[in-house]
Amino acid sequence: MAYTVRRPNLTFWEKLYLPTIASGLAITLKHLRKMLMGETKVTMQYPEEKWDSELPEYYRGAPTLVKDDHERERCVACQLCEFICPPRAITITPGELPSENRFAKVEKFPKEFQIDMTRCIYCGLCEEVCPEQAIYLRKDYAITGENRAEMIHHKAKLYELGGTMPDLVHKWNPDK
Repeated sequence: MAYTVRRPNLTFWEKLYLPTIASGLAITLKHLRKMLMGETKVTMQYPEEKWDSELPEYYRGAPTLVKDDHERERCVACQLCEFICPPRAITITPGELPSENRFAKVEKFPKEFQIDMTRCIYCGLCEEVCPEQAIYLRKDYAITGENRAEMIHHKAKLYELGGTMPDLVHKWNPDK
């Protein structure tokens, strides 16, 4: 069943649209005056000026891998981050430790670990699900590359970007 919606009758001034155009022009002129007087900052000169000082504490940037105090890999290739990643940006190939290692029976290590930064959506789920606190999100928003191959971060690059974290890390503690 169709309903007929009656349009309101416009007055003469509303049909001319002049008051609406004048009010929009007044707003534009007000912004122009503020910009010329230096009251409003219009744009940021990006390479020289950055948002780093203004980023909130809860900002989620690019994921990286971190090592512990003794330069050991924290990642045990449990693959939880790979399974939870919505765009499937993380790929892990687990490897087994040599039999002479004292942790050989209980731990694995990532033989290959890569994150495709063109697919990553910076959701932070990989950091939250990691039981070994091996993945951290750094406060970086300018991740660039000249081709797609440069945007795939392999294990060596992820450790280089992540660095080391102390053993006692309380990433869920609000007072960290």
